[in-house]
Amino acid sequence: MKVLVSSCLMGINCKYNGKNNKNQSVIHFLKEKDVICICPELLTGMGSPRPCVELVNGVAMDENGNNVDREFRSAVALALSQIQNEEIDFAILQSRSPTCGVNQIYDGSFTGKLIPGMGLFAKALKEKGYRVIDAEEL
Repeated sequence: MKVLVSSCLMGINCKYNGKNNKNQSVIHFLKEKDVICICPELLTGMGSPRPCVELVNGVAMDENGNNVDREFRSAVALALSQIQNEEIDFAILQSRSPTCGVNQIYDGSFTGKLIPGMGLFAKALKEKGYRVIDAEEL
């Protein structure tokens, strides 16, 4: 079984704040599975740390008011191209992320308020027919 997983869930420091979202439940679940770790933002060289980003009416904006939508969509396209020849059974993605959020994302006000929605990468994966699972569902 091959599983795509958000790199931050595996303990890789790739979040906007330079940290990770290491998730022992995910790591335990993935034992003895073929795992592909991915962080779309790092693929395009955004670096970590970087300014916090939320989706504002579907557009990726950073906390300083900069439109970073082009960079984030480029990151998603690059991530998709890297996995295009892989036979992935499903993806486990980080909750609430503007890239990887599956069920909820932040509302774009940078106040911590959550709304129903999907991050750009999660949505693109789903549109391509991949099964996506929120890490909190494990």
